[in-house]
Amino acid sequence: MSVLIIVFITAIAALFSGVFNQGKLARYIGIAGLLISLGISFMPEAAFFEQYKPMFEYSANTALFTKMALVITLLIFFIGGFALNNHRSHQSELYALMLLALTGAIVLFGYKNLVTLFLGIEILSIPLYVMAGAAKTDLRSNEASLKYFLMGCFATGFLLFGIALTYGAAGTFDLYQIHAYALANSSNPMLILGVILLIVAMGFKVALAPFHMWSPDVYQGAPSLITAFMASVVKIAGFYAFFRLMTIGFIGVYQEWFSILGVMVIITLLLANVMGLAQTNAKRMLAYSSVSHAGYLGLIFFGINSLSTYHLAFYLFAYSLSTVGVFMSLIWVEKLKRETSYTAFKGLAKTEPLLATAAAVSMLSMAGIPLTAGFMGKFSLFSQAINGAAFLVLVAILGSAVSIAYYLRLIIAMFFFKESSFKTSEKVSITYNIVSVVLLLALVALGLFPDLFSVWFQCN
Repeated sequence: MSVLIIVFITAIAALFSGVFNQGKLARYIGIAGLLISLGISFMPEAAFFEQYKPMFEYSANTALFTKMALVITLLIFFIGGFALNNHRSHQSELYALMLLALTGAIVLFGYKNLVTLFLGIEILSIPLYVMAGAAKTDLRSNEASLKYFLMGCFATGFLLFGIALTYGAAGTFDLYQIHAYALANSSNPMLILGVILLIVAMGFKVALAPFHMWSPDVYQGAPSLITAFMASVVKIAGFYAFFRLMTIGFIGVYQEWFSILGVMVIITLLLANVMGLAQTNAKRMLAYSSVSHAGYLGLIFFGINSLSTYHLAFYLFAYSLSTVGVFMSLIWVEKLKRETSYTAFKGLAKTEPLLATAAAVSMLSMAGIPLTAGFMGKFSLFSQAINGAAFLVLVAILGSAVSIAYYLRLIIAMFFFKESSFKTSEKVSITYNIVSVVLLLALVALGLFPDLFSVWFQCN
């Protein structure tokens, strides 16, 4: 709760920096607030906040996912200076909105109550609707904002209806009391219908097919830095909230919903990877890549064991690091070339070898190539799921094989052209080079020594 309050205060401070025409200052305020929050997240929670425990619980798992979200948001803020330099009139608003969305994410990491779940999702989502349309003169950005808003409202309707039916059946909003009721009344039709509606709502939020339709258009139309935030921090929050909901509240009716999720995972893995292969635009390809990773993450619901939360955290962190690594190069290329097609990346490695290498290793990690963090993340999920759904693992392996093809297309464009299409006078900043080195070291270190993850984040 202390971290939540500090992040919120930081968001307000960043917002008001714009009043004094100090939009750039918002970034530094945000970085300072995030660093303070990260430090406090490693400390025990104050006893004062025990009174809020019926609604919000700052457990060890809450602390773990909060630390992850803070680290990824910090990386996004570090690369935000160059990414948002054409949004000078409203930089402070964008940084403040990202921090406000982060407060919603933190609420989702510790909710114990379906009302708190709803509040967390709305606090997370409403700033995203605005940020998706931040490029006011770009019709695609305007379309992204409107589409995201309309689809988000549609999903919220399913969420509230599902919560209402669950409350009607169990007579409570508390996850643990719902858990007890579900164990004793697993055949209650009202409860089962509520669970199905909640799965549909959360499927929209995490972009699981067939509820992913909004994702490619919104990811492509939104400013690239905002897309990186949506594909990383928002993905962490959405999936852990989904995981808490199903494994705490509705594990008692597991037999009623695991097959539904299994079908959604299969559709997601096959559809997203095939569509990703058909793309000619790198940003849209990454959008379908994000959808495909929602499918891999869906495997966490099968063969659930005591290490499932840790496996989910590791995969989400590895994927988020890779997302920042790829989008960093995409942001730089987009600024120079005004486009994000594969051809725009030709010869990037000759001009900016470090940036291109970070992007390449990030994509190899996304594909699950050995010696990267992504490989260890996929291996842990596949190893768990094979005990409960071996067929899904086979589909996931097939999807991973297909994904290598579209990642390699971008890697080939960056590294295997004799002539560079970039001017040698155009150099990335020292900040981008430092972040590139950090990402490279983290992805390789976690691939070689996955136990470092528990050391870094002090996992129990």
